[in-house]
Amino acid sequence: MTRFGAMLRARLRDTGERVPRWVSVVLGSLCVVVGAVVVLRPFASLALLVVAVVVGSVLLGVAELVGDRPSSTEEGSAPASRWSPVLRVGRALTFVALAVAVVLWPGPSLLVVTILVGAGLVAAGALDVLEGILDRGAERWRLVLLGVASVVLGLLALAWPDVTVLVVAVVLGVRLVLLGVRLVVGGIGRSREGEVEREGEVGPAPGPRHRAGLAGAIAAVVLATALAGASIAVQSGVPRPDAFYDPPADVPSEPGRLLRAEPFSRAVPDGATAWRVLYTTTRDEDEPAVASGVVVLPDLADDAAPPPVVAWAHGTTGFARGCAPSILDEPFESGAFYLLDDVLARGWALVAPDYTGLGADSAHPYLVGEGEGRSVLDAVRAARELEDVSLGEQTVVWGHSQGGHAALWTGQIAPGYAADVPLAGVAALAPASDLLALVEHLEAVPGGSIFASYVVQAYAAAYPDADPYDVVRPGARIVVHEMATRCLAEPGALVSVAESLAMDQPLWTGDPTTGAFGERLAENVPTGPVAAPVLVAQGADDTLVVPSLQDAYVGTRCAQGQPVDYRRYEGADHVGLVAAGSPLVPDLLRWTEDRLAGTAPTPTCGAG
Repeated sequence: MTRFGAMLRARLRDTGERVPRWVSVVLGSLCVVVGAVVVLRPFASLALLVVAVVVGSVLLGVAELVGDRPSSTEEGSAPASRWSPVLRVGRALTFVALAVAVVLWPGPSLLVVTILVGAGLVAAGALDVLEGILDRGAERWRLVLLGVASVVLGLLALAWPDVTVLVVAVVLGVRLVLLGVRLVVGGIGRSREGEVEREGEVGPAPGPRHRAGLAGAIAAVVLATALAGASIAVQSGVPRPDAFYDPPADVPSEPGRLLRAEPFSRAVPDGATAWRVLYTTTRDEDEPAVASGVVVLPDLADDAAPPPVVAWAHGTTGFARGCAPSILDEPFESGAFYLLDDVLARGWALVAPDYTGLGADSAHPYLVGEGEGRSVLDAVRAARELEDVSLGEQTVVWGHSQGGHAALWTGQIAPGYAADVPLAGVAALAPASDLLALVEHLEAVPGGSIFASYVVQAYAAAYPDADPYDVVRPGARIVVHEMATRCLAEPGALVSVAESLAMDQPLWTGDPTTGAFGERLAENVPTGPVAAPVLVAQGADDTLVVPSLQDAYVGTRCAQGQPVDYRRYEGADHVGLVAAGSPLVPDLLRWTEDRLAGTAPTPTCGAG
């Protein structure tokens, strides 16, 4: 048996020497081409990625068998382990098994491919480390370092599925390219060495090759360590709700009830008192839910009248639990609210709901009108139950972007859902109004797929009958799913931005505004009557909610008989519209003062 093993190892060791040099050159060239495709087009399509992984894995397996390694007879080389040829076969079989698994797996998804690749990288890396430990030659540390890098990157791939697509591109693709270059250079080098030997000269010493290989292995370890460190840093920066956001065991079924309150001081100016609150609300179809928020009151004289309320519906902060403004480092500016000092200076109270699902555990109704509007109205109700706090009866709703959509829906449902919260006015600032046009437009916006991911995830949770993932390209589904788990304010958002910019193929398989998904989007366009005066403000330089979209929406509402005070601001982009120095600010404050004073509104009804 020992004799047979020795013969097997000898035959495997000699395989690379017996392969014609043109085979090495051709095989190496194929490795370079396939590797480049994976690196340059990681998000092209699921089919392309599957083909590239299968072909690349087979090439890696074959290259392990025919690729040349410095032998113990070369100048400057120490004897290699007798088990090296066997371990090379092990790596070859690992890559071939990966290719077979991807081919045989029924309907492989991107998640399946990335998990298989991650497992293959771990297995191949472990074999590299083992060979390096057993090797007594100059290849020892190169193998150990490459193996460690492969294991680390494989584990990272398994732990971070959507980033695994990039890991596949970087690791599998680069490994193919480097191996291909080595095979091409090795094949050409063997040809030149043969010519030199025929002339009776001494061939070049392998020292530089060893040093270059070791340098590459060190670079791989540095890359793997950097990626692992970045992963740890990103995960440590994920905002997480504390125990305050866990509802008590006994939750009343009545919406608008205060469950819990505690003092809140983060970003609250002097001369004001604030609380974070947990309260009951409902989602669509009156499904009970729990939401959170922040209430801020100016410090008023004891004999002062109860302050009126500005209910702030915040802009997009994310979809996942933990993205609530009351949890984030900047509880007001994270949702694009820059006017806290102005509100408090006028003696108004601020009620700023987080909506459901961003703090308390529930599905977040991102651009789902009923759920957003109910969260706003029930927050005002709950704020009235704060101990030793008295609020005025008048409420004006402000909202920006997603919050503008929420504000319009708040005004639409208030009379029927919360008649005890009379609204003096509704101000929608760059609102996400026409959802059909907005979703269709998002692909043209840099980073727009991030917002699309929130819509997809929210509608998948709210409407099982209209699964929006059916219209998401298969190669992008896991990326969309993982994007929706990140808040805009956390470090991981940079990963989402990188993925969004790397997508060079359409996000959708067809028209997302048609079918069941399109019908649900249409249902959530705020087209119902709003009894309170309505202000719609729009930045003329907004590239997310584009002015033409808003013009059309307001024009339609006016044609339906809804009075609207519509104002456009030249030079203002999406966030700049609501920034502290925006020309909108004095207009909004004056408009709100007029509403609270009972002054009759002067709607423009879309003109001007």
